[in-house]
Amino acid sequence: MVEPLPITRRRFLSSHRSLVTVFWIAAFASLFIWQSRGRGGSSSLYRGGGGLSSVFWWTTTTTLTTTRATNSGEFPRLRPFAFNLTDFGAVGDGVTVNTEAFERAVYAISKVSKKGGGQLNVPPGRWLTAPFNLTSYMTLFLAEDAEILAVQDETLWPLLPPLPSYGYGREHYGPRYGSFIHGQNLKDVVVTGNNGSINGQGVYWWKKYRAKLLNHTRGPLVQIMWSTDVVFANITLRDSPFWTLHPYDCKNVTITNMTILAPVFEAPNTDGIDPDSCEDMLIVNSYISVGDDGIAIKSGWDQYGTNYGRPSKNILIRNLIIRSMVSAGISIGSEMSGGVSNITVENILIWSSRRGVRIKTAPGRGGYVRDITFRNVTLDELRVGIVVKTDYNEHPDGGFNPQAFPVLENINYTGIYGQGVRVPVRMQGSKEIPVKNVTFRDMSVGITYKKKHIFQCAYVQGRVIGTIFPAPCENLDRYDEQEQLVKHSDSQNATDIDYEI
Repeated sequence: MVEPLPITRRRFLSSHRSLVTVFWIAAFASLFIWQSRGRGGSSSLYRGGGGLSSVFWWTTTTTLTTTRATNSGEFPRLRPFAFNLTDFGAVGDGVTVNTEAFERAVYAISKVSKKGGGQLNVPPGRWLTAPFNLTSYMTLFLAEDAEILAVQDETLWPLLPPLPSYGYGREHYGPRYGSFIHGQNLKDVVVTGNNGSINGQGVYWWKKYRAKLLNHTRGPLVQIMWSTDVVFANITLRDSPFWTLHPYDCKNVTITNMTILAPVFEAPNTDGIDPDSCEDMLIVNSYISVGDDGIAIKSGWDQYGTNYGRPSKNILIRNLIIRSMVSAGISIGSEMSGGVSNITVENILIWSSRRGVRIKTAPGRGGYVRDITFRNVTLDELRVGIVVKTDYNEHPDGGFNPQAFPVLENINYTGIYGQGVRVPVRMQGSKEIPVKNVTFRDMSVGITYKKKHIFQCAYVQGRVIGTIFPAPCENLDRYDEQEQLVKHSDSQNATDIDYEI
């Protein structure tokens, strides 16, 4: 039984529970609005550190006209040329395989790329297809009640070389299955709609994976590689075979008003969004409930990621609701060997999950995680709230350098609130991988477990500004609200990690 809190603390948490309730109502009302809107726009300005600024935008206010699609109501016209999937012989009965229709439609759009590109309208129906590629200057528009379905036959999925920053397939040596919807070396690609959906029918893959019947690494639902000016907006992605949305070595990517779904159990490795060696990226106003990390920021695996040398940087993540029963709401790593920096995560609700926000790495990774800000994060019914783990020992092969120690520094947690959290903080640095310059400010997390050591640290150096709850570990310096030093810690290398809690 949890010991009663002091009266002032109980009053604060009572007020905070009311705040959480209001947040939930507002958030789910917003989600309903996203799902019911026919089209919309978003714009944001993200200013990174060191004077670097990047503008992310996507808007439909400059649409040309509205064109009527065959048997499908109205589609907004976002490109000079519009094509309807049915014009290429597609049948939306959920049985007919429409791969040729999609391929012919994409080819038609590629022929008008120099004239502003084209839009492929997918009307209501269930459109079964094998994997297909996108092209530059293309908008894929899914009407309400339109669903693109992946065929359940891995022989129809192409095999691709391993990602250069991973060296091998993530699950098997050798080639990997391509993604269901794929694109490489593209410019100006938009995937949007009236909340239509793309369904990977992942159960087929999950069963085969667990039975060890696959000879290659499963493919993502959507993977865009080496591309610029990419937008995903106003659609649902569900039941991916593997990672759901995987932008790889891309620049200027906007992901907004998305719903990303998979079963919270028995859907292995179905991460929601995995920015991988990406730069200048915006992820906003979305709902994610999946069977692995909600978001996992990556940049390559051990020596392959180091040699590839493409960091993930300048990423803003804002206004999300996330659920991850087996992993974390938002993770950085563990594949982070190319480096991760200048990441801002703010206005996030993580509910009914195993972990909240996590940084994971290991000896052999190399690289760095630096200049990371978590701001205004609400944690509701979690096992562990804030996690840093430095012994996540998965490696592609024996060729990694065990002396390649990653650098973790300049990590800020401000406005961290919650209730029903078993262990609010577990920051496990090590002698070789200390966690440096960490700041906690304005934190109050209600706990469910009466133990002394629920703010756990090992080899952590940093500070606490003002009063936070629960009481911080002894590794951290204490500052008052005016940021004047109150007490300097002489125990930065102290270890107080208890995985039994």
